[in-house]
Amino acid sequence: MLSDIEIAQNAEMKKISEIAAGLGIEENDLEPYGHYKAKLSEKLYSKLAFREDGKLILVTAINPTPAGEGKTTVSVGLADAMGKIGKKAVLALREPSLGPVFGIKGGAAGGGYAQVVPMEDINLHFTGDMHAITAANNLLCAMIDNHLQQGNELKIDQRRIMFKRCLDMNDRALRNVIVGLGGKLNGVPREDGFNITVASEIMAILCLSTDIADLKERIGNILVAYNLNGEPVFAREIGACGAMTALLKDALKPNLVQTLENTPAFIHGGPFANIAHGCNSIRATKLALKLGDYCITEAGFGSDLGAEKFFDIKCRYGGLKPSCVVLVATIKALKYNGGVQKTDLAKENMWALEKGIVNLKTHIENMHKYHVPVVVAINRFHTDTEEEVKFVENFCAEMGVEVSMCEVFAKGGEGGADLAEKVCEAIQLCADGTSDFKPLYGTELSIKDKVDTIAREIYRADGVIFTPQAEKAIKEIEGIGFRNLPVCIAKTQYSLSDNPVLLGKPKNFKITVRDARLSSGAGFVVIYTGDILTMPGLPKMPAAYNIDCDNDGNISGLF
Repeated sequence: MLSDIEIAQNAEMKKISEIAAGLGIEENDLEPYGHYKAKLSEKLYSKLAFREDGKLILVTAINPTPAGEGKTTVSVGLADAMGKIGKKAVLALREPSLGPVFGIKGGAAGGGYAQVVPMEDINLHFTGDMHAITAANNLLCAMIDNHLQQGNELKIDQRRIMFKRCLDMNDRALRNVIVGLGGKLNGVPREDGFNITVASEIMAILCLSTDIADLKERIGNILVAYNLNGEPVFAREIGACGAMTALLKDALKPNLVQTLENTPAFIHGGPFANIAHGCNSIRATKLALKLGDYCITEAGFGSDLGAEKFFDIKCRYGGLKPSCVVLVATIKALKYNGGVQKTDLAKENMWALEKGIVNLKTHIENMHKYHVPVVVAINRFHTDTEEEVKFVENFCAEMGVEVSMCEVFAKGGEGGADLAEKVCEAIQLCADGTSDFKPLYGTELSIKDKVDTIAREIYRADGVIFTPQAEKAIKEIEGIGFRNLPVCIAKTQYSLSDNPVLLGKPKNFKITVRDARLSSGAGFVVIYTGDILTMPGLPKMPAAYNIDCDNDGNISGLF
């Protein structure tokens, strides 16, 4: 059996100019990065303004096992399957982060015969977007520290600098550092730290910006510190906005690649969903909607994280209206939510499946709260028994939702044709093919009320406990005029609660908020729960151990 990277390396890719031509994109609007990937020009947006949008399909999931549930694989397979049934689909996904690539989860280019290619490029340096975001972020940090060194005209309180450096790597040693040591010439000593690049505010800004002017304005709105009088200091006062925009101008352009079956795919932006808003860029999604009859996009982790933020943050800012939700699950994950250990998930266990399927039920109910039709996609494994499959099918029928057994990993688009048909049918059943989508809450609510709404309606908590630190932070954020922003809750992906060991559908619990941070450039307030970290660490056996490159430059071990 071929590995993911071997399948990708054996793919017959078309030149990116041919993929672009199939979308009606002219050569002048294509900026190739080699033969098989390209960026798209700024002028393309205005050229396509007259076109009607296609239908927006969100792919999300139940609470996953540590290995994930195959949302990206299903997303890619669904896009290819749309082509199999005669529909024109364009894929819009996030860029992988080097942290998971070299950590435990691996890459984010799909798997098996449902992948985006060139897989090695996409999972590694790609077109340099991650590096540009890292450089822009760290330029602002360098200019803050230089401002302190050169007399500190803004009277910045060095104990209250809010903006951290970043690096796109899992490196726990950088979570808390001291900078400026070594004497007067080396800067002002202070505590600092690093976020992983995909959890940075610059990443969020890139994904939510509509054009260069919006990007520059959002950068200027970043809260970087407080001064000695307790007043906010913003990035525009540091003087870095123009230079940061220059670093990001090309990164703002969506990247065009293809699937193994030559379906066009935009891969752009990569925020994590457990500590950021977890969606690809608004620009890539809107471009895909103009170029295809269907845009298939994905939000990270379970629907309690990625989908909630997609609806309440991305759709709100982008004016997007999704037509259908595809909710991905695996029978393994349902048994995992029923209490089965990871080592025993391949064995039939009807008792655990019946217990764990309440997790699927809760996610279906939650997605219906946004007034969007739901189709369940079971990412099927060869270990799934007929009795287990039949149980899930009967359960979904009782819930009144369509379910499709997907085999896109093994069969590519052909293995997702049934799913594609059911998604199209679900969209057609809506009046005019349009859902009645609306966000869960209004931004006029207080920050605490927004958190409470999500906790009760999506996590099914009995309420929220705010620590004194969180109370103080929220009061300060509202006090400087940012009450009316949506919230981005940082929470474990493994549970509906903030405790990763509470699987299935936890009961009799409250969410504990330990802190809050203003991302005024991105346009949301980050709410921290549990022990979520913004700089992950490597596991005991990182995936990097298995990755190699031979003398001819051939890479192996990526997955």
